[in-house]
Amino acid sequence: MILDLQYRIKNNEYYLKFLRQNSDWYKLLNRNPANFKMFEEKAKELAKARRMDKLSDTLNTIEMLEKVLSTLK
Repeated sequence: MILDLQYRIKNNEYYLKFLRQNSDWYKLLNRNPANFKMFEEKAKELAKARRMDKLSDTLNTIEMLEKVLSTLK
């Protein structure tokens, strides 16, 4: 694997965790480093670190607070 990819993976806990859980990516990244974009997308999807995931978590928290406040009234 290219050193640049190794540093990027080791410096990001999401990537490292995903790579350890899905070891087939070792082979894919070794054979074709251009697959790193696809690797990033899959790792973020697993870690729920995408913008849409964060937004939906925030909306769920707001809805929960609204329900709690409405029951207190």
